Amino acid sequence: MRVLAFEDTYDIEAILTAGGLDTASMLLEQRWNSTDALHHIERFKPDILLLDHYMPPESGMEVLDSLLTSLLQRPTTIVAMSSEEGKNQAMVQRGADIGIVKFDLASLPHWTT
Repeated sequence: MRVLAFEDTYDIEAILTAGGLDTASMLLEQRWNSTDALHHIERFKPDILLLDHYMPPESGMEVLDSLLTSLLQRPTTIVAMSSEEGKNQAMVQRGADIGIVKFDLASLPHWTT
């Protein structure tokens, strides 16, 4: 499973591991800012895309909007994972599949598929 995370503050692999997940079967890449986000999505071709809302220079919402209006192949699952639930729900309304507080990422059922 290919996982691409755009998160500028917290180590996503550490969050998943702390939640009890074995990340050995994942190919996980974390981008610490959203510079050239579409380029990284196209290059990495993630199955799961994790988007933090508060991330420079473009927010997760802006990355989501750009992705959904581009010609790029859409990842199977797009997860809005801000620490603020309201921002996650706004991204779900715009086209993300799931909204979850980032510290609860390990509880998603997607990691076992």
